[in-house]
Amino acid sequence: MIRTLGSYVKEYKRASLLTPLCMILEVIMEMVIPLLMASIIDHGVNEGNMQHITRVGAMMLAAAVCGLAAGMLGGVFGAKASTGFAKNLRQGMFEKIQTFSFANIDRFSVAGLVTRLTTDITNIQNAYQMILRISFRAPMTLVTAMFMAFLINRRIATIYLVAVIILGCILFLIMSRTTRYFRQVFEKYDELNASVQENVTGIRVVKAFVREEYENRKFTAAVNGLYGMFVKAEKILTFNMPSMQITVYTCILLISWIGAKMIVGGDLTTGELMSLLAYCMNILMSLMMLSMIFVMITMSAASAERVSQVLQEESTLKNPEHPDHDIPDGSITFEHVYFSYSSTSEEPVLSDISLSIRSGETIGIIGGTGSSKSSLVSLISRLYDVTDGCVKVGGKDVRSYDMETLRNQVAVVLQKNVLFSGTILENLRWGREDATEEECREACRLACADEFISRMPDGYNTFIEQGGTNVSGGQKQRLCIARALLKRPKVLILDDSTSAVDTATDARIREALRRYIPDTTKLIIAQRISSVQYADRIIVLDKGRVSGFGTHEQLLASNDIYREVYESQTGGSGDFDSKEGEN
Repeated sequence: MIRTLGSYVKEYKRASLLTPLCMILEVIMEMVIPLLMASIIDHGVNEGNMQHITRVGAMMLAAAVCGLAAGMLGGVFGAKASTGFAKNLRQGMFEKIQTFSFANIDRFSVAGLVTRLTTDITNIQNAYQMILRISFRAPMTLVTAMFMAFLINRRIATIYLVAVIILGCILFLIMSRTTRYFRQVFEKYDELNASVQENVTGIRVVKAFVREEYENRKFTAAVNGLYGMFVKAEKILTFNMPSMQITVYTCILLISWIGAKMIVGGDLTTGELMSLLAYCMNILMSLMMLSMIFVMITMSAASAERVSQVLQEESTLKNPEHPDHDIPDGSITFEHVYFSYSSTSEEPVLSDISLSIRSGETIGIIGGTGSSKSSLVSLISRLYDVTDGCVKVGGKDVRSYDMETLRNQVAVVLQKNVLFSGTILENLRWGREDATEEECREACRLACADEFISRMPDGYNTFIEQGGTNVSGGQKQRLCIARALLKRPKVLILDDSTSAVDTATDARIREALRRYIPDTTKLIIAQRISSVQYADRIIVLDKGRVSGFGTHEQLLASNDIYREVYESQTGGSGDFDSKEGEN
């Protein structure tokens, strides 16, 4: 874990090294000052030597200024190193997530990844700054002050040593108890983020069903869970400060009492006692700082583990050692394909799928809800890998291709259409970055999107809100189809992507696709028979298996499921899921 995270310090190694060096210099200057102060008292004030007071006072001032400058530089370098480290971690995590397959993302959850990118990295950033500054400063102060105290008087310095041992044991007990609570805290953060994300994403549904009160209760439960964990941890941490204060005051009393007796006996000077008290405060303050570091490290250790899990995660999908960059055509072949989303699943999602689709064909795919239509087509662009069998595009196994090349030639318009914040032109150019405005307009005309874009005040420069909230479902679908057309792919997959448009517009889009990209293999998933009946061939899926594959006429004659759905839809009684008298 430490090696994984440490590799992201990168160009901030210099600042990371200079920070502790500055802290060490600051400590040295601070440790010199009590000795100089003792010299002023013993050889200047007591002896009435003004020249000694002036000379040593100037040295104290120089040490103070030098320590102050070192402390300021340490703060600057520490801030630069910690914020830069956090920046690199966020960038590294985001880039890593881009390589993840859907299976990887499902493992972490979207809310969990958001928490890791925000809260967890912020904790690591704060801990790293404290490690660079305080974790070097505090131990250095502790060791140096202890050494100087023993040089002055071993008997009194022994009091410090006993105090350090006692406080170390107390801190160990406190930290060991709080660690497990802080680990659970970040799991509660995931639940909290999931609640917020789900609510904001589905706010229209929440309001439509008047479920605000229910969502408030759910969010309150998540907040209370987080609150409860923090309270448990903080209750234990409250013992930290009283323990420190009791030890500090006990040390001061013991040093003052024993030191006073030693001064009277002539075994200790007044200046040495003042120095010992100063070192006492330095030692105990460094212990308090160390306790703060332990708290921060305890919190950040759970965060560091969660972040390193993402950075160390390997995508379930990888390019072959020598990937193929040439896709000859859009032909598709499934050879005894089995597929499961999880290796622990008892039943596969797809079972023994064998299909052969010629390049340029238009293939319709229909089936009831849960028949695995989307799962079938996701294997073509290698969004998932088959569990068993083989999927070929252009006569070659999809696993032999460079994934970027494959996905550029297999365009997918997903069931859940996504637009990004930006203008319409910017969204369209996701399909092809160098597309001209005229090419974008042509793609929109083919997708029947130009008609509503031209009515917008700013036309193709109209700004699309995040998620496409300022356009209707049908408009969003047509923009996504246009975006896919700009790629001029060898395979085009429309995953129920015309469900929000009327049948006339649906027919016009299909005709435009036939004319504009005749050599592209087109796979159209639909619930309406009218959307697929004019396809070259139609696949009927039922419970993850191919129930029928043929033309509209062939399926009417030979496939009971297809015929029943056709009759129910043309009779006006339902869609594919309305079978056997269901309404």
